[in-house]
Amino acid sequence: MPVTKPLARDTNHLIVPSRLRRFACMMYEGVLLFGVVFLADYLFDTLTQSRNALMLRHSRQAILFIAIGIYFIFSWYKRGQTLPMKTWNVRIADSKGNKASLKQLIIRYILIWPIPVAGIALVYALSQYTGYASTNILFVFTPFTIFIWSWFDRDKQFLHDRIAGTRLFNSNKTSRYATQP
Repeated sequence: MPVTKPLARDTNHLIVPSRLRRFACMMYEGVLLFGVVFLADYLFDTLTQSRNALMLRHSRQAILFIAIGIYFIFSWYKRGQTLPMKTWNVRIADSKGNKASLKQLIIRYILIWPIPVAGIALVYALSQYTGYASTNILFVFTPFTIFIWSWFDRDKQFLHDRIAGTRLFNSNKTSRYATQP
């Protein structure tokens, strides 16, 4: 009589979403962030009575950073995903697949920013060096610099996830878009 192995535990949580799915999720996130930024900026302008976008510029940037942070951290902590992440079957968790802690999520949010900001600084320096202000259009591509690390990471994770101790996983049972780490 053949010996049957017990059913293996579901290893779906080990599947890393493809870069294409993460990119699509990021694009969708940008559309939703328009509403978050609009609402936060509208409230800021109403409460401060500012009539110009350059008025209280640094305060406005700080408020928007906080508002976007609240949106992401609350969504990640509450459900492990934002609406675009749910749409694209992506979930965030700690490195073992458990619910990520609030501290990890705050660290993740803060660490998302340095690489794109460095990209912006590089584009700005290029613009100043060449004298062509039109090269500033390359600012549009700087958010995608976070993908660079994923090409070198053994698990195809982002650098901010690696440092914060978080990971992106598939959240559905079967996905034809997933890649094994």
